[in-house]
Amino acid sequence: MAMESGAGEQPGTYKQSERAGFVELLFDVVFVFAFTRLSDTMVSDLSWRTGYATFVLTLALWWVWYRLVWATNRYDSTRPAIQLLVIGTTLGSLLMAIAIPEAYDDRGWLFAGVYVAIQLIRPLWIIVIGTNSEIRLVSVRNLFWALISAVPWIAGAFAETGARLAWWSLAVALDYVAGVLDYPTPRLGRAGFRAHPIQEDHLTERYRQLLIIALGETILISGIQISPYGLQRDRAAALLVSFAITVLLWQIYFYRAGELLAIAIASAQSPAYIGRLASYAHLIMITGVGLSAVGDELTISHPLGHTERSWVLVILGGPAVFLLGRALLDYVTFSHISWSRPIGLLTLAILAPATLALPPVLVAVAATAVLTGVAISNAISWRLFPRAPKPATPGRMASYRP
Repeated sequence: MAMESGAGEQPGTYKQSERAGFVELLFDVVFVFAFTRLSDTMVSDLSWRTGYATFVLTLALWWVWYRLVWATNRYDSTRPAIQLLVIGTTLGSLLMAIAIPEAYDDRGWLFAGVYVAIQLIRPLWIIVIGTNSEIRLVSVRNLFWALISAVPWIAGAFAETGARLAWWSLAVALDYVAGVLDYPTPRLGRAGFRAHPIQEDHLTERYRQLLIIALGETILISGIQISPYGLQRDRAAALLVSFAITVLLWQIYFYRAGELLAIAIASAQSPAYIGRLASYAHLIMITGVGLSAVGDELTISHPLGHTERSWVLVILGGPAVFLLGRALLDYVTFSHISWSRPIGLLTLAILAPATLALPPVLVAVAATAVLTGVAISNAISWRLFPRAPKPATPGRMASYRP
């Protein structure tokens, strides 16, 4: 993924503060609403197709969020021009979130139209406020690829539901592939972001904030779900288990790798490369948290009911996807992966068929037990084998350690 600007800007153009600005926090608040809408969409129709369709929308929202983060990482968010960009993107993200439940029906034009507008206006705005030709050339690359992906986005908005999903899958793939390939553009070549410096404290703070928001969304959904029932014994137990899962996900994330990511980025040979890999890790973890939120809602609604196969997939699959992202974060920060991650994944996979006969609350208890084991392993492993950050380098394979 790439930054919005290029190297060689004039003094005063780069970000002066490494902390997130207040306007950026306002932007993040919109994602509480967006995550809630995504979870509601999954619960209303828990199927493979709905899951994939929701994931495509998640990727689009993440791309909007992440690209703006890289822009504010390079520019001082207290500048009026940057604040206006953030506020405009915040409004656009709110409209996209409103469109989510009917994005594949009557509001497809709203979701796709606003997404395309955000992707086109951002580089155009950077060109306007840029201070030299290099910035403008980098933004031209961004604009070139935004125009390409706009075609399937708009085509999908006017297509039938099945074709819309295919068009939007292509559009999302184009957006992400362009970022991975460093925005190759005719006559201009690649953007060359790998060698550019970044503000590691700002970037990691933004990652942490969004993950906290995602975790907070699971608590919000749990509270909303149990409110009509009061503290009935079975639902109160389900609430406690759901809360325990959220706390364990938080602990597993922040314990060491989440805390040391900024140091890893700062000490990396290619900070932008590490920042990009960290973005993938956080996207996977946030996807896992979103699935867990769906599992929490089902568990609280039907704590002692019959467990459907799809329910097991989200109750156990949410923590599994989270651990997959957490394993990637291990690799990013330490160049190795703790054995507790694949062991936890394997255990959850083994438990999936065995828990079909259990009520949802006990399936959630099984997920809690696995996460507890991973969390305890984290603490013991760090005390026995403390280590300094050793960021990954391009082409290097990960090793497994305790």
